[in-house]
Amino acid sequence: MKVGIAADHAGIHFIKALSDYIKQKGFDAVPIGPAVPFDDYPDTAEALATALLEKKIERGILICGSGVGVSVAANKFPGIRAAVCHDSYSAHQGVEHDNMNIICLGARIIGIELAKELADKFLHATFSGEERHVRRSGKIDAIENKFLKKEI
Repeated sequence: MKVGIAADHAGIHFIKALSDYIKQKGFDAVPIGPAVPFDDYPDTAEALATALLEKKIERGILICGSGVGVSVAANKFPGIRAAVCHDSYSAHQGVEHDNMNIICLGARIIGIELAKELADKFLHATFSGEERHVRRSGKIDAIENKFLKKEI
């Protein structure tokens, strides 16, 4: 699986350690963004969400100071399901139940060891396909599609 990793200036120090860890776990880590970190988290989220939508990567890890900014920005893109996860349960449950495709981490909230654990849980999780989760996922898609058809 190709995993994109992007961070703004607050989370740039997570990139190398997470990339190395992901590679050790057998995944292909793909750094997203310029050689110099994005200063503004919306640019970080846009770069990673675009890579995911263009199928250059299959999942993504976004990092900013709290994780909240990149989550808000990434969720503006149709088809993106990004969530802040600072605990192991949410990191895998978000994929299993909600079909999350981007995990957002706060570099000012958690340390690198917890970030590695969360990445591991996120990357090893798969969408359950259970009827109730498929139904709920479909309802989310329907909400998104309703607003995509409107000119705002």
